[in-house]
Amino acid sequence: MKIIKWGISATFMALALASAQPAAAAGKLTVSLQQDPGSWDPIDTFLVAWASVSTNIFDGLTYRGPDLKVVPGLAESWEELNDGKLLRFKLRQNVKFHNGEDFNAAAVKFTFDRLLGDEGAKGPQRSNYTVIESVDVIDDYTVEMKLKSPDPVLLTKLAGYGAMIVPPKYIQEKGEDNFNVNPVGTGAFKFSSYAPKVDIKLEANPDYWGGAPKISELEYRFIAEPATAVAELQAGRVDIVIPPTIPIGMIPVITGDSKLEIVSVPGPTVDALRFNTRDGITADPRVRKAIIMAVDRSTIVQSILAGQASEIASFQSALSFGYDPELKPLPYDPAGAKKLLADAGVKAGTPLQIDVRGADSTMNEVVQVIASYLQQVGLNATIKPYETNVLVNDIIPQGKTGAMFQQKWGGWTFDFDNTAYAMYHSGEKWNPYEKDETLDKLLESQRPLTDRAEREKILREVGQYVADKALELPLYNSNAIFGINKRVKGFVAPPDNRLKLNEVTVE
Repeated sequence: MKIIKWGISATFMALALASAQPAAAAGKLTVSLQQDPGSWDPIDTFLVAWASVSTNIFDGLTYRGPDLKVVPGLAESWEELNDGKLLRFKLRQNVKFHNGEDFNAAAVKFTFDRLLGDEGAKGPQRSNYTVIESVDVIDDYTVEMKLKSPDPVLLTKLAGYGAMIVPPKYIQEKGEDNFNVNPVGTGAFKFSSYAPKVDIKLEANPDYWGGAPKISELEYRFIAEPATAVAELQAGRVDIVIPPTIPIGMIPVITGDSKLEIVSVPGPTVDALRFNTRDGITADPRVRKAIIMAVDRSTIVQSILAGQASEIASFQSALSFGYDPELKPLPYDPAGAKKLLADAGVKAGTPLQIDVRGADSTMNEVVQVIASYLQQVGLNATIKPYETNVLVNDIIPQGKTGAMFQQKWGGWTFDFDNTAYAMYHSGEKWNPYEKDETLDKLLESQRPLTDRAEREKILREVGQYVADKALELPLYNSNAIFGINKRVKGFVAPPDNRLKLNEVTVE
């Protein structure tokens, strides 16, 4: 029997001791967020905007910070048994939810039973955790997680999104709809109020197990327009602007203000224009490859993005496990694109619709250039902007897109499985068009493998297979660009936008 133990670190010991003597929190921090997720329930969303807020409200059994290392969260230690098919967690004691409810093994079991049950089936998170067969209570502060097969990414998944631990009694008494808009967790900040499309306000949790926050209030304002967000930053009414709000063209506005600064870090976020492979001209792989060859992505990265991004050949960043440095994108070749279109019988002037997030000013600028490139090879591209929530929650999942549609993905586990399974496996929310048995089998085969080299090989095969089928026009991996008021101290930019702000102060 293989046993892997992870004990509580000295750092977390120090935090636990610090929590016994909480410092008085002072000051308010205001953050600009481009999108309102619409629900604060951990099982309802994949949106990075949700995690930017909710990392401060909820905790998982594990935690992953800006250094991308997985460390203890609500589980102070764990053991890996039975060749990776059993995880035994020892839970923190004397932790309470914001409503005063005790955190214990029953709360962990409730969380995962709910995630894997009927309620979880309504949201996009469940498929990430279906390897979990059961969660069993051993005693009040010990749980065992039985797995159908080993999952080498599970401990990372437990640090975010659907795996955030929720309060059983509160949800059972108040109901699901109430929980969506009145979240309760164990995190460093407690929910105060929520005005849809306006803001969400949090207050410090002085009893937080990791130490009382250093600020007393935390407000996230939902500001869709980048110019407005930057103006509010300049006026001092916003302290932090979270990616992807700041357009490249507005960076000089911020760096030219002595009170402000830009913090830019490589992150997992990638952008692509995916294809409707079911309908119209893009059902033909020759047309899809022609479109890829018609676009000069190197020029887009250098000229429009000012080098604040890098080209991608597959829908992942170079930080992702499964990234293949040998995989090269189709080259920029307008003449070759025209030939492929002619071979496919596509006539000059054929219309083509590209769906984008209307609030994403950088992508809107990029897609205007892409439309120009496509015009040069005889395609008449029109751009249709949508409100982000409409595009990602209705248009894409329901298969109602145009020929191409924007997909921005955080890849927050830094493992290609998290992206590839959601994008390419049959029946997944973000894959309304493709049903490919070969691709399904590849994706399924790598999930239980504990041999890292074998998993990496298969994930690279997935990347190559998708590139060969030309399921998307891969564009770029963006830096995470934060606009910061210099009065904010102690801020560490997370590459995945999952801000935990309990150590930040404001002057």
